[in-house]
Amino acid sequence: VQLQASGGGLEQPGGSPRLFCAASGSIFGINVMGWYRQAPGKQRDLVATVTNSGGTNYAGSVKGRFTIFRDNVKNTVYLQMNSLKPEDTALYYCKAQRSVAPYIVWGQGTLVTVSS
Repeated sequence: VQLQASGGGLEQPGGSPRLFCAASGSIFGINVMGWYRQAPGKQRDLVATVTNSGGTNYAGSVKGRFTIFRDNVKNTVYLQMNSLKPEDTALYYCKAQRSVAPYIVWGQGTLVTVSS
């Protein structure tokens, strides 16, 4: 399975971009998809996850501002980002958790830079 992330770029504070992550290849067994981010000099942290049944989990720093959702027909997970802050600047990675090997798959990062 391959994950292709897109949608990053330069955004102004308060902006509302949407990130996309499309899964292709052997998509069988994907249970949870999620977004993580890594700011310069920091570790990669959870942003949000969504299960096959639509259950979601968010980091406290983005709760109420970001929304994760998935289209199981298109095998795509989205991250709607609202009310962006400079501290949201990071490389955003999508991740798939599967019930079969490989159990964890990462996509390439897409850079979101929040600056006026």
